[in-house]
Amino acid sequence: MAARKILMLCGDFVEDYEIMVPFQALLAVGHTVDAVCPDKQAGEQIATAIHDFEGDQTYSEKRGHNFTLNATFADIDPNSYDALLIPGGRAPEYLRLNEQVRGIVRRFAAEKKPVAAICHGAQLLAAAGVLEGMKCSAYPACQPDVELAHGTYADIAVDDAVTDQWLVTAPAWPAHPAWIRQFLAVLGTRIEL
Repeated sequence: MAARKILMLCGDFVEDYEIMVPFQALLAVGHTVDAVCPDKQAGEQIATAIHDFEGDQTYSEKRGHNFTLNATFADIDPNSYDALLIPGGRAPEYLRLNEQVRGIVRRFAAEKKPVAAICHGAQLLAAAGVLEGMKCSAYPACQPDVELAHGTYADIAVDDAVTDQWLVTAPAWPAHPAWIRQFLAVLGTRIEL
């Protein structure tokens, strides 16, 4: 298996599990993951939010951990990466306003490089205009974003994921086992037990 170089687009109040778990899991199997945030440098931190499902009409939100970025957004060359990862939470809501971020997403999609997005990550995919004709899961509140971007919303269990060609998506962090497994498959990662 060739190790892959993965770009992770982050921002303040990204969902805690949705940044920490895939970041660590991908590193654990030998991939390189560069976590970047516009206007921040390697070594700086972003705040995370913990979203939980406690029986209310939507998730609850609490302050999470600080996450230390390991690369500088201004220094990255998107062409040097093999795949893109977009965690959910609050960050995609405002990252989608950044033209450079949208351009990065469009570049990966145009080149059909593996892209994994979870939860509200679909907001960034929709804003970048890369969902037309694609099947995409997301947190249910993002269904209109997916459909307005001419994608097909995959209404799946909260612990499931869906792959459509180069795109791997899931509704929320309970899907980590399925989402990460499917992303590893798209990356060509083989784990032998």
